[in-house]
Amino acid sequence: MHITDEQAKAMTSAGLNLIAQALTIYDSDLNLVVCNAPFQQMFNLPDRLVTPGAPFEDTIRHLATRGEYGPIDDIEAFIAERTQQARAFQPHYMERTRGGGRSISVEGSPLPQGGWVTVYTDITATKAQEALLRARSDALSDQVLAHAEQLAATNRELAAMISTLEETKRQLTASEARTRLTTEMMPAHIAHVDASGRYTFSNRKLSSVIPGRPRNILGLHIRDALGPSAYSRIAPALSDAIAGTPAIMEFTDEASARRIRVAFTPDTQGGAYILSMDITEETQTRVALQQTRKRELAAQMISGLAHDFSNLLTIILGMQSRMGRLPDLPENARELVEGTLAAARRGGTLLSSIADVTGPRALRPTATDPAQVLRDLATLAKPTLPADMRLYIINQAPDHAVLLDKGRITDSLLNLILNARDACGAAGHITLTQRVVHDTWIEWTVTDNGPGFSPTALERGIDPFFTTKGSEGSGLGLSMVYDMTKSAGGDLRLRNDTGGASVVLRLPYRAALPGTTGLALLVEDDDDIRADVRDMLMDMGHSVIEATSADEATALLADLPDIGLILSDIQLVGEATGLDLAHRAAGHVPVLLMTSLPADHSLFRDAQKLAPVLSKPFGAADLAVLITPASVAAQ
Repeated sequence: MHITDEQAKAMTSAGLNLIAQALTIYDSDLNLVVCNAPFQQMFNLPDRLVTPGAPFEDTIRHLATRGEYGPIDDIEAFIAERTQQARAFQPHYMERTRGGGRSISVEGSPLPQGGWVTVYTDITATKAQEALLRARSDALSDQVLAHAEQLAATNRELAAMISTLEETKRQLTASEARTRLTTEMMPAHIAHVDASGRYTFSNRKLSSVIPGRPRNILGLHIRDALGPSAYSRIAPALSDAIAGTPAIMEFTDEASARRIRVAFTPDTQGGAYILSMDITEETQTRVALQQTRKRELAAQMISGLAHDFSNLLTIILGMQSRMGRLPDLPENARELVEGTLAAARRGGTLLSSIADVTGPRALRPTATDPAQVLRDLATLAKPTLPADMRLYIINQAPDHAVLLDKGRITDSLLNLILNARDACGAAGHITLTQRVVHDTWIEWTVTDNGPGFSPTALERGIDPFFTTKGSEGSGLGLSMVYDMTKSAGGDLRLRNDTGGASVVLRLPYRAALPGTTGLALLVEDDDDIRADVRDMLMDMGHSVIEATSADEATALLADLPDIGLILSDIQLVGEATGLDLAHRAAGHVPVLLMTSLPADHSLFRDAQKLAPVLSKPFGAADLAVLITPASVAAQ
């Protein structure tokens, strides 16, 4: 049975009225929050003074005026003194005799959120028994009687202290529970280790930050929880923190290929606090942004030079062409003219290549079948290989569409295969392996059985204009592959294996949204934009339900389990954003985000870590390419 708030209040009030003692709770402004019926009855108070909100000083004034505290010369000064004592919010226990001759005990305890709770107990009968004991116990010495009275008073104080301690314990337990709940909700691993390196606290998030690690680690040594490789990376910083020096570091976990940021804070009582976060997506975005800035800087530096050089080449081509048309030109001079023209045209080609490196070439990821990329690549590469050279293609990636710029990744892989061909000569073999690494990267490795990279090539192979092919190479092929990789937030590595050279190209793994024509949830607070996008979705075969806020969309998700796709703006009405909605739907419904924010905005970058992002304005074709085509989804 569901109990409403009003029913709960009524039941609480009924329970308080059943106890024999009077009880009050005042807030930090000394206004009444709640009291029970015995309070009104004990002090014979009017209704206005037992109504929530009644001021404490009005109650004291009423009681003092009626003689509750005996004769008082200056009532207002007395009220001010009692109010000042109450505002101190100190635990206290006292006994006093009321104006009518009855005795009461007053026990007060402050509340952690401000204010205090007071319990009033009528101890008239207890006092009477003490007096009777004194009157009828002539055999007892005055010292024994005084000791008995002192014990009785001490017992009452101890009872009050125990009550206060129990309340404090309850509050601490509730506070600890709230703290643990809060840390459990954090998308990070929060922990504490003692001076020996053993966990004394953990929010059980280690396995979500570093996949494959244990979840329950209390009592474990941090070396056993992290594994030897990760522990060796963080051990120096941890030792510094235990010694009293805070530290922040980043490292890559080899087993999971995740990038981790760890902050160590010294504990003055011994040990250290640890905050660990998975920043893989942040690192990928940061690398892409850094490469974009490098390209912009390079473009600014060489654009003027390229323009002037292009003009010079135009002049050289024109003059040499005119010279070649002269009727009395010597035969050997014609060869020089043709050579000059060929060199100038090659300079023009080089300028075009420079423009490709430095110019703005936006990545356009679409839902792509990785297996089809390999098939197309084989079709392009095999005719360019010598007859005695073999190309082996190994596909270890799952059969799932991935968001890739198919044209640029094909160009990059073809470039690597042709470089391997040139290194091997007339015969040999080249192997291209495609795989997914821990659902973090999609990786391509191109290996050959040639002589391998020279030490200089390993160090400078990705630098623009560096080439080992002499006049036959421009030195821009590998640098353009590197540029594409970094622009996409990926990584490119050159190395020598046992049998030859190897190049490893990694891009962030982004699974495409599954193809669907079911129910789509469109979340957009602009009426006109919502109408346009609704038409796009309906033209793609979706049924559409709409919302204008993340909270409204969350309610629809709870009520409609058939929703198969969410398309949400990032900025929405209300406090929650499209990012909050993506977090709530994570693992349940595929999410696609859209925004008019610039690509360097913090919300845009955070959104890219959660889901594919469409930049406004966009058309139906832009939306369609981010969703797995039916032909791919059916494979």
